[in-house]
Amino acid sequence: MSMKLNPEAVKFAKQLIQEGKLKNDEGHWGQHNPDSSQENKFLEKHEVAEYGQWHLGLDESKGEDTKGRYHFPYGDFKTVHRDGLIAAKERAAQQGYADIEKAADDLLQALEKQAAK
Repeated sequence: MSMKLNPEAVKFAKQLIQEGKLKNDEGHWGQHNPDSSQENKFLEKHEVAEYGQWHLGLDESKGEDTKGRYHFPYGDFKTVHRDGLIAAKERAAQQGYADIEKAADDLLQALEKQAAK
């Protein structure tokens, strides 16, 4: 797997945070993470590239038009979730993707700062 940081997702997440489209939740990401049926419903109305904007990781060994290309989700297709960023950061650290871990941490700090306003 050739995983790298998805810069479009980072840019999109920053924009959503600045617009206040965030959830500073304390729950478990499993409660908010879209399941495959929610992902498929999103893809019925949106391009795969838009789906990719909700994922910090990009597996370039997978086809551009596949869900399998995108990893480390951080939101529910509407808002950025604090617990989603924490989950992405932790998983990236466990799997040795320092660039994704740092991006998730930077976004987490931006979310918490925006939520405190």
